[in-house]
Amino acid sequence: MSDVVPHLTHPPAKPNLLKRLYAWVLHWADTPHGLAALVLIAFVESSFFPIPPDVLLIALCMGAPKKSFKFALWCAVGSVAGGMAGYAIGYAAEPLGRWIIFDLLHYGAAWDKVAELYGQNAFLAILTAAFTPIPYKVFTIAAGVFHEQVSLWTLVGASAIGRTGRFVLVAGAIYYFGPPIKRLLDKYLELFTVIFMVLLIGGFVLIKYVLR
Repeated sequence: MSDVVPHLTHPPAKPNLLKRLYAWVLHWADTPHGLAALVLIAFVESSFFPIPPDVLLIALCMGAPKKSFKFALWCAVGSVAGGMAGYAIGYAAEPLGRWIIFDLLHYGAAWDKVAELYGQNAFLAILTAAFTPIPYKVFTIAAGVFHEQVSLWTLVGASAIGRTGRFVLVAGAIYYFGPPIKRLLDKYLELFTVIFMVLLIGGFVLIKYVLR
């Protein structure tokens, strides 16, 4: 799965817009509606929104560490539900899905690669995208477009494991290590998730080898 990453680089940034969106997402941590905003942002990020929910999740966990795992689980619920919405877009409104991927987010170069991965192992492809910095939204919409290869339940199952694992990892780090880990997460979150995923997949491969 490592060969997916180079094809899914982020689109040319529009600094002012992204900074405003980032600040808008972050400001919800200081309001009574932080949890609701987290669920909503996790939902829309799974199909088109460019800012990952981890931004708000980290801020909420820092503000109320004892609720960290609650925040993580609700974030996962919103994200998986959003993944189902992305699947529906690809399935029932393919032109809209392609516009989101190709024109709005500029991830078109990854489309053929995702289709190839779905032909090989759709569950593992989605699991990896759900857990790592690879743009999950490309996989949710593409899953709907390639629904003959990818069932909705494959998407839901892989997404539930990957998204929950990702957000619980972030919440757990803050719950157990507090402010010092926040600086590391802000700087190295993508690296941490990639390393953890490699170790996870390596563990499954090792188990398969031993059982043989």
